[in-house]
Amino acid sequence: MSNSLSKNALSAIALTNEYCHAIETCAEGTREMLVARMLKLLPRIYIAISDVDIQGGYDDYCIEPALDEVAYDQVRDTIAAIMADDDVYLEVFVDDMKYSDTPISAFVSENLADLYQEFYNLVQSVKDAPEEYRTSLVEQCKENFVEYWGQTLCNVLRALNSVFYNMNDDY
Repeated sequence: MSNSLSKNALSAIALTNEYCHAIETCAEGTREMLVARMLKLLPRIYIAISDVDIQGGYDDYCIEPALDEVAYDQVRDTIAAIMADDDVYLEVFVDDMKYSDTPISAFVSENLADLYQEFYNLVQSVKDAPEEYRTSLVEQCKENFVEYWGQTLCNVLRALNSVFYNMNDDY
């Protein structure tokens, strides 16, 4: 395994770190600022993680949970307050939707907090890991992306896009 991170892995780490900073400081701005920022960051994160090659050969080093429940709830609640009535949206990419006669609601705040938790854990793990394990951590993040959080990112991006273009008539 190479000791140096690829450009794609570096990009993924930098963008997830930028996302964490944006979420941590979102209370200082407006809903419009948060939505616009997420619409710029989320597609770039999607591309960066998609471009990470998985070499395999994982070490025993794993992405460790670093964000506690209190911090997660604080992030989610802050975003929910900022998003106000635009926090809830109808979700169509849920397995339960196939069997439901009623719409299934999802929350921008919960989706963004879930992504924050994933990215925060990655950034903290990479920061604390010896250099030779960092590539493995980014590859694990890519596997998590494929398994579950990639769909979360796409779903919330769709909702944020709708909010943005309903807020801004003069795009």
